[in-house]
Amino acid sequence: MIDHTGLSVSDFARSKAFYAAALEPLGYQIIMELKPEDTGGYAGAGFGVPPKPDFWIGMGKPNDPPIHIAFRAATRAVVDRFYEAAMAAGGRDNGPPGLRPHYHPDYYGAFVLDPDGHNIEAVCHDPA
Repeated sequence: MIDHTGLSVSDFARSKAFYAAALEPLGYQIIMELKPEDTGGYAGAGFGVPPKPDFWIGMGKPNDPPIHIAFRAATRAVVDRFYEAAMAAGGRDNGPPGLRPHYHPDYYGAFVLDPDGHNIEAVCHDPA
């Protein structure tokens, strides 16, 4: 079982705002923030469904190649809201909400590129 994961971002403030907006429909919020003055120079933010962060972003050289991270959504409507929120927050389309039957018949996902080009997905595996 994975406890947490994360990625490096080139513009911490921009990415923090993007992820706060994009992940809000999934119930995620910023749970913990690490400030440079407390860490010797590192800025980071931990997102999650309270009470624990399980997705982190941190200031640094963006991962190369970009990373793909998929977040589980409870319903297809949540996938739709994730996509709308991510696009409104400056994401770039990488696959609008819809069925992806080549994965399995009920795979409903949406893909957005974050400010650094990471492929961020929300997916629901349940039937409509």
